[in-house]
Amino acid sequence: MRTVYFDNNATTPVHPEVAEAIQPFLREFFGNPSSLHFAGRDVKVPYEKAREQIAAMVGAKVGEIVITGCGSESNNHAIKGIAYAGGGKRGHIITSQVEHPAVLNVCRYLETQGFSATYLPVDGLGLVDPDDVKRAIRKDTILISVMYANNETGTLMPIADIARIARDRGVVFHSDMVQALGKVDIDLAALGVDMASFSGHKVYAPKGIGALYVRGGIEIDNLIHGGHQESGRRAGTENVIGIVAFGAACDIAGREIKKDSARIEGLRRRLLEGILERVDDVRLNGHPTQRLPNTLNLSFEFIESESLLVALDMKGIAVSSGSACSSGSTEPSHVLLAMGIPGPLCQSALRLSLGRGNTEEEIDYALETIPGVVARLRSMSPFYKK
Repeated sequence: MRTVYFDNNATTPVHPEVAEAIQPFLREFFGNPSSLHFAGRDVKVPYEKAREQIAAMVGAKVGEIVITGCGSESNNHAIKGIAYAGGGKRGHIITSQVEHPAVLNVCRYLETQGFSATYLPVDGLGLVDPDDVKRAIRKDTILISVMYANNETGTLMPIADIARIARDRGVVFHSDMVQALGKVDIDLAALGVDMASFSGHKVYAPKGIGALYVRGGIEIDNLIHGGHQESGRRAGTENVIGIVAFGAACDIAGREIKKDSARIEGLRRRLLEGILERVDDVRLNGHPTQRLPNTLNLSFEFIESESLLVALDMKGIAVSSGSACSSGSTEPSHVLLAMGIPGPLCQSALRLSLGRGNTEEEIDYALETIPGVVARLRSMSPFYKK
């Protein structure tokens, strides 16, 4: 059976060049980077080179990159790190209602510890209003955290405007940039953010590696305590294979981002237009233009998304019904609900996220397959009238 992978926002396949880059570290180079002997030196140099590659990809200084285990750890470290940097003082945090669970659930946890949080609304296109951010800031506000690119809809937030507000009011600004990395240009200095989270497996590196940008001068508490790795900022023996892979993936993405993004955006546009031409009662969720080049979130009215997902899987097409972290949940997407989309349309939404491996032939196959699957499922729905 033919297979087509349209779930690149959940994870990406390892790039062949990345797989090649890590081979020596699966064989002869096995040392601990903290060791002073030859085996440690053999891996310390490529380890630091990878940090340089990550920093170059996002416009950061090398010393501002903290290697972590994943994007969720980076978000936890940023938010808890600022929260507890104040010692016993319990401050106020501002975030949005459409954040990834790795931000929302951290804020909810901190509320149980005496901190307070404001969850900003979004408009019907999924955008935070910077004026809402300005109005929400209080004397005790210690952090603003708003994502760059929404993982479900692909909507891009006005983070440069939010960063400017935060800087003017003396509040630290963090952005979850996990879905943005490798898909849109990121220049952290130009954007003006203080901290940003990244993940390797969204940019064709293996799972289990991430990074946190901490602008020079920003003081945060440690999330993981122990040894003196990462200049004392993150304890634990370094994942050399993951770090080298992440660095290589960033180096590749830096070279290919403009070409890949333009090609993938063309495929996404063709897929959207083809679906809208062939299938009635389909809604695009999220901003029509201010969005990631690879992401579509579509509501197929009168069908439950899980049924459509399973039916497409049986045809070899992999899609998702939202965030991979919410897989198995029967609740409607918190992102779509926050955008004011009615419950039935939330529960009929699919996310199709394209990647570097997708082709025009795969788009053709999807456009040949999706209309028939939708028609069959709608024919069984008591709510559908042709």
